[in-house]
Amino acid sequence: MILHTTDNGVLWITLNRPAALNAITPDQRERIIAKLFDASADLDVRAVVITATGKGFCAGADLRGGAADTSGSATPQPPERVPGDVARLIRLGAQRLVSAVLDCEKPVLAAVNGTAAGLGAHLAFACDLVVAAESATFIEVFARRGLVPDGGGAYLLPRLVGPQRAKELLFFGDAVTAAEAERLGLVNRVVPDASLEKAARDWADRLATGPTRALALTKQLVNASLEADRGTAFAAEAAAQEINMTTADAREGVAAFVERRRPTYRGR
Repeated sequence: MILHTTDNGVLWITLNRPAALNAITPDQRERIIAKLFDASADLDVRAVVITATGKGFCAGADLRGGAADTSGSATPQPPERVPGDVARLIRLGAQRLVSAVLDCEKPVLAAVNGTAAGLGAHLAFACDLVVAAESATFIEVFARRGLVPDGGGAYLLPRLVGPQRAKELLFFGDAVTAAEAERLGLVNRVVPDASLEKAARDWADRLATGPTRALALTKQLVNASLEADRGTAFAAEAAAQEINMTTADAREGVAAFVERRRPTYRGR
């Protein structure tokens, strides 16, 4: 259900339940989280791509475990819920998946090949870069089902498009085309369907040859800046510079500039 391979420093994670439009099961979720966690410490992985097979990127969490269980749990629900059950399912399920993307120390790129709905949309929006096929659509399905958004949707969307536009997307649950998603700032680039893999590979290869630790620290700074005041953000920036200047890639970058040559980064 999850395909994975590392090619030229890029870990490709591919959702592979095309008949279910790649709705995420608990097992899939846990494997993705584990792969992202391992990627952070793997020197052979310098970038990650999340994509899918078939016509859908991800239709959200697999809801077979219960109509209101948006975490993707496949465990049958008891007739009467214990207070806190739903909150625990969300924290341990959808929120852990989105956090794994945000916290991964390697840049994560989403190659969205089709419909991304609910948690599937949030999985894409949590990525550092998003390339979408022209046929892709993004749908905030929660209100349609009488549900509150999960998987960090109410956290991610305002930071990408602002609070009013986020409310429009979340309240109405209308399908957003790839072109409209690009206009709104939800995706970085839209390409013809046949060009999606090449476009994703081109960017991923560029990331994989970049200064890996510098990119990790940059990702951390940008993500943290959205909750920080200026003083905190500036202090974090100075600390990140201090840490990064101890890396071999930083020394190589400065040496290459002085010697007027192209740097060769090794992710160390």
